[in-house]
Amino acid sequence: MNKPGFAWGPATRLPQPDSPKTLADEAYQRIHDDIISGQFAPNDKLQPDALRQRYNIGLSPLREALSRVALEGLAVAEGQRGFFVAPATRGELHDIADLRTSLSMMALERSIRFGGDEWENSVVTTYYQLHKLETQTKRDPDSYRDEWERRNRDFHQALESGCGSPWLLHFCDILYDQHERYRRRFVVYTDIDAAIAEEHRQIMELALARDLRACEVLKAHFEHASKVISDFMERAETAAAAKKAGAGDPAAAKPTRARTTKATTTKATSAKTAAGKTAKTAGSSKPVKRTTRF
Repeated sequence: MNKPGFAWGPATRLPQPDSPKTLADEAYQRIHDDIISGQFAPNDKLQPDALRQRYNIGLSPLREALSRVALEGLAVAEGQRGFFVAPATRGELHDIADLRTSLSMMALERSIRFGGDEWENSVVTTYYQLHKLETQTKRDPDSYRDEWERRNRDFHQALESGCGSPWLLHFCDILYDQHERYRRRFVVYTDIDAAIAEEHRQIMELALARDLRACEVLKAHFEHASKVISDFMERAETAAAAKKAGAGDPAAAKPTRARTTKATTTKATSAKTAAGKTAKTAGSSKPVKRTTRF
């Protein structure tokens, strides 16, 4: 099934609410959502038996779903070892952010040029919902994170939706998923810089005014967002390294002490043996007859 409103292009990635689902579709959506939301951490092993119990879905549809998730880069297949959640690195984050910036700017530029009343309405509506959430003073971390991601995605998809290209929308959607995985893993949502909300407002106003400067603001917005994620990643790495250094490595320290003690004992024993031999030789040798010369 093509994307709604288009007669060509890729099929929708996630099953639509009104379309029939196969067991493989259901398994794919649930694994996909659990990886992005952080239920599975980077490098976690995705064991089919454990997934079968978790989702109550058979092994065959699960294996098909895992292959689909791996094709999107959310998981990796390692030969006979099976499937693992994709690792998270700052190098990949920058790569994702780079591509997302380029493709989303292209989609926004086309939407500004060609988007109609429906596009404008969707931008206004989704921005209003996002802005209302971002201006809340009391925020429960878990519920705020989930709701912010939903509304933020809706807003950015609305900005891109008038581009007229189902393929472009398809790749923008994939890259949003990848970016979201990093955000959910590392960012404290209630600590997100207020400047992010201000950038949303600027993009919305410029886009509705059909001002292409909106694309430059969008670029700066993505660069800012990626820096926020990267900074949180760096903090997490620093904290983990400090914790590891503070705890030490008792398992490694013990053999080192044992080796040192053994070496010292061996050295002492050798010295003692050598001294004993010397003393023995001295005690058992015949007296030396001294000759005095005049």
